[in-house]
Amino acid sequence: MFGVIIVFLSSFFVEVSDSIAKFELKKKQIGLYSLAVVNSFVVTLIFIAVNIFQGEFNFSPASLPIISIRIILEIVLTYIALTAIAKADRSTHGFIRILTIPLLLLVDFMFGYQINGYQLAGMGIIIFSLFLLFSYQGIKKQGAWLSLATAVLAVATITLYKYDITYYNSVAAEQTIIHLALLAFLLPMAVFKAKENPFSFFKQKIFCFQSLVNVIPSFLNSYAYIFAPASVILSAYRSSAVFWSVVSGKFYFHEKHFSIKILCLILLVGGIILLAI
Repeated sequence: MFGVIIVFLSSFFVEVSDSIAKFELKKKQIGLYSLAVVNSFVVTLIFIAVNIFQGEFNFSPASLPIISIRIILEIVLTYIALTAIAKADRSTHGFIRILTIPLLLLVDFMFGYQINGYQLAGMGIIIFSLFLLFSYQGIKKQGAWLSLATAVLAVATITLYKYDITYYNSVAAEQTIIHLALLAFLLPMAVFKAKENPFSFFKQKIFCFQSLVNVIPSFLNSYAYIFAPASVILSAYRSSAVFWSVVSGKFYFHEKHFSIKILCLILLVGGIILLAI
């Protein structure tokens, strides 16, 4: 229960951060790479501070093959996710990313986990609700494929992350390495390709605020997986993320088809509950 509460709060702050990002990218006030640096820099400092506070860096060299693959996937995922945020409606992005849940369940099945009738029904309801949205134009095609790509990639990154923190590394050590690797890629891309100084954006209040807000979900999400199985945490996170994205899409970005989105949100929550049984 504690883990579910954590991710519900986390998804709210993610929506705040992503909404700011979408608005600023739309106005072309910042580039994708610089925005990613703004999102990651303070988070990285926080995780480094946690390691220092704990007085140890709990990292196992045996995890290197797994964490190396995760680093590559996280870099790709970060770029695609930011592009999706810029191009897709907030509710579109939120709804499509729900697909991570049944896909993660299928991965569990491949590794020997038995899928019961309730879970099969839950996957069917989720697929039906997304089909209903497409049928009534509740989901715009613009950016939808990018959102779908983030849903698929997230299956791999979450699986690798859960495995690492279960058998090899502490949360702080794992996430410190990942965020340092992201910065090592993003900083040169921002400076040399986009011709921007990412740190100059910290002079603007809006980006300082976004960076600080982004710390909260990054920190909460990282530790939430300790308190419950990955499928339960992800189900709670994705469903609450859809709720917040529908709310912001309606009242902040003035998206249309609010009624059908609410109906599909109810169906999604029902499907997710069945998945968790």
